[in-house]
Formats: sequence, structure tokens, C-alpha cells
Amino acid sequence: MAQRVIEEETKDLLASIGEALLEKKAENILQLDVRGICSFTDFFVVCHATSDTQIKALSSNVVVKVTEDIGEKPVRKEGLDARRWATLDYGNVVVHIFLNELRSYYKLEKMWSDAHVTEITD
Repeated sequence: MAQRVIEEETKDLLASIGEALLEKKAENILQLDVRGICSFTDFFVVCHATSDTQIKALSSNVVVKVTEDIGEKPVRKEGLDARRWATLDYGNVVVHIFLNELRSYYKLEKMWSDAHVTEITD
């Protein structure tokens, strides 16, 4: 699949999300480009945490960092009370933070296997 141009605003959002997740030691961070195969968003950022406490820390850090960096807040937040799988919806980017065993169970990356996948690392 040919690489398509990503708008600057989306690049900034993805970079800020990635940095926030790395700061709080998220594991196996993947960026899935689902443009053209998903009707409700352009990118998923998927990672996992080792505890419910880390899920809270990761999601809080993403919200704070993205707000500070680019002034954007999620349009929707889900799962923060149960802290087993948190979702932060920024419209064109949706962040999924799982407990490791739930990530293995739901296999989101497999469901979107046609997506172009980029690993986010330090």
C-alpha cells in the first residue's frame, strides 16, 4: 500500500499522543492507518498497560499533553471508570489503551489487518 500524505494537524496529534504514551511506559504502541477502510476515523493508536493504575496514568497523560501541545481535547472518553480498556476519541484519531490480557482477547490489530501499521518507539 502506498504511503499517503498525513495532514500537519494530524501528524502533530499523532506525535503528541505517541510521546504521552511513551512518557508513561505504554507497551507495544502501534499506529494503524485505517483511512479508506474505516468510516469513522483515520487512525487508531493501540497500546497496552500492565495495570489499571497505568491505564489511568496513560489516558490522563495523553489528555494533558495533547491539550498542552496542540490545544485539542478528546470529543469522547470511554472506559476510564473501569480502567480495563480506555478509549480517547479525537475524531480523526482514536486511542485504545488496554490491559494486556484484554488486548490479546480483542485483537484489534487483527481486526484491522488491512491497515498500514507503524510501531511507535523511543
